[in-house]
Amino acid sequence: MAARLIPRLGSLVDRVLGRQAEASAPAPRRSNPDAVVDCAVYVNGRRETGRPHYADAYARSRRGRNAFVWLGLHDPGAAVMAAVGRTFGLDELVVEQALADGHRPTVQRHDGVTLLVLRTASYVEHAELTATSEVIDTGDVMVFLGDRFVITVRHGASGALTPVRHDIESRPAVLAEGPWAVAYAVAARMVDLYLEVAAHLEKDLERVEESVFAPDRGADIQHIYQLKREVVEFKRAVLPLQEPVRALVADRAGEPPPGLRRWFLDVESRLSRAVERVAAYDELLNSVLQSRLAQLAVDQNNDMRKIAAWAAIAATQTAVAGVYGMNFTHMPELTWRYGYAGALLLMATAAVVLHRLFRRSGWL
Repeated sequence: MAARLIPRLGSLVDRVLGRQAEASAPAPRRSNPDAVVDCAVYVNGRRETGRPHYADAYARSRRGRNAFVWLGLHDPGAAVMAAVGRTFGLDELVVEQALADGHRPTVQRHDGVTLLVLRTASYVEHAELTATSEVIDTGDVMVFLGDRFVITVRHGASGALTPVRHDIESRPAVLAEGPWAVAYAVAARMVDLYLEVAAHLEKDLERVEESVFAPDRGADIQHIYQLKREVVEFKRAVLPLQEPVRALVADRAGEPPPGLRRWFLDVESRLSRAVERVAAYDELLNSVLQSRLAQLAVDQNNDMRKIAAWAAIAATQTAVAGVYGMNFTHMPELTWRYGYAGALLLMATAAVVLHRLFRRSGWL
């Protein structure tokens, strides 16, 4: 009996010790999905060390005072966005919106979460403007603002937010205002990009304008149309942002902290400059396009005049040859010894006279 009990007791002890070892072992560390660009917890405007999983970071931010988590996502998939939505309590409609790009700039509020949508823009370097040149690359950024979190979802290659994070982390006094400080930093970065793109775009417009009014008129109208399309796309990114920014400044949506009001006023002021530039560029392109169309009409008219002049000269030769080629019986010139030479001389004289007349009138 004792021989049978000893192995059973040993097995029972091993199981108990194994369970205790499993209980005392640390839980495996969770890693963020690939769509997560960065995740950090900020306390009193300063970043805590490490890059925790967004669920752990949100739990830490809710336990501390003056703390929030900033989660940055780039082109997240449906599974990742659904998990993020469950963790932060986002509305299903908002989660679906975050999966698509091409949204119009707006500010909305859903169950205590404010959604700020901005369009990104970047200038695409090109050696020369062609009929298919990409001048401006656009995308969008969606900023979800809650009590203890801010989530930025970026679509497209342009508008990277890593410089925004580095810049705002160097300003802890502003970052201490909470998640809305991140919204201000993102909006300020987008407006700065608009002004940079506008500066590059101005140079393209100057080159197109010079080519249109150059003596040789080498500008292709397809190039102007392509630049016009790019400016219209840029205009769609910049102009609709005015109303959301005004709403934030007027405290009609999102309720940003009073300490950030003057910073949003600065964003509104710089956005107004960008809007004015884009509107001016659009009008200038319309004027350049109309000028080029007028030039083409004048060139076509000149070509038609030249064609008509040469047709008149050729018609004279045809008329003379037709008359003397009828071979009627009673034509005195048919028996004239110098009739052939006279007919050629008549045609040549008529051609020279008509050519000089047309040259004098500007048709040739």
